[in-house]
Amino acid sequence: MNGSEFLRKIKRLARRRGLAVVIVPDKGHGSHGRLYFGDRFTTVKDLKKEIGAGLLGSMLDDLGIREEEL
Repeated sequence: MNGSEFLRKIKRLARRRGLAVVIVPDKGHGSHGRLYFGDRFTTVKDLKKEIGAGLLGSMLDDLGIREEEL
């Protein structure tokens, strides 16, 4: 899954849960930014690049989401 796919799935989940999703590109270095999911957040890398399984798991943990929910 690349960053764009991840973002699309997070936005869909947020709509179902009634939460806001905000991306703040200024809160990261280079192509990284911060993704807020309700009151939780994680750092996302370039939206065009692939997200490895370990990083995906860590990002989902930061947001309090299980992979099955995506």
